[in-house]
Amino acid sequence: MKKDLLDKGAVLQRDKETYAIAPHLTAGLITPNQLRTIADVAEKYNVAALKVTGSQRIAMVGIKEDEIDNVWKDLGMKPGAAVGLCVRSVKICPGTSFCKKGIQDSISVGSKLDGLYHGKNLPNKFKIGVSGCPHSCADNHIKDIGLFGSARGWVVQIGGKGGLKPRLADKIAMNVSEDKLFDLVENIIQVYANNATSRERLGDYIDRVGLDEVKKQIDLDSYL
Repeated sequence: MKKDLLDKGAVLQRDKETYAIAPHLTAGLITPNQLRTIADVAEKYNVAALKVTGSQRIAMVGIKEDEIDNVWKDLGMKPGAAVGLCVRSVKICPGTSFCKKGIQDSISVGSKLDGLYHGKNLPNKFKIGVSGCPHSCADNHIKDIGLFGSARGWVVQIGGKGGLKPRLADKIAMNVSEDKLFDLVENIIQVYANNATSRERLGDYIDRVGLDEVKKQIDLDSYL
């Protein structure tokens, strides 16, 4: 029986015969040339659909297995981590780069986090959302790590998730400066990587050991 081809970034579709791939687009930003390339490749291989995903990618749906390698070669783009036990593409709002409501530079911060962690292997899938203001357009309230901008810095949330048993993230820090933010995110990820059981989401780990214990493990006081 066919299955997902994780090493090729290919997800088996409902027909159990064809696959979908999703080129990685940092912050959901794409150039005109990249759009033209995706369109040209889609026509060349007669893909069934191009689908904008909730993770700010463009999925190419309905690719034959023996064409996957050639599709990636023609695209000249890296796969987005759409499946597997790893950090998925960081979801990022327009922030101060484009949005009139932006308070913090979410594209800069989110893109750096994406570059550091996208595809990193962890006990389960791991999602990060970075919003430039409390409107939270990057869905940071339901991400394993959610960040949103305030007038005095970054608000940090952990343990959110969707799915059959959704969980809102716990707010653990207010007004974190950017120079401390990346070390804090690194500590959160390392605590999760070193302590969670196989296939345990960060929110489930928090519920198992308690939020206060996780804060101690993160050494949260040093960032406040």
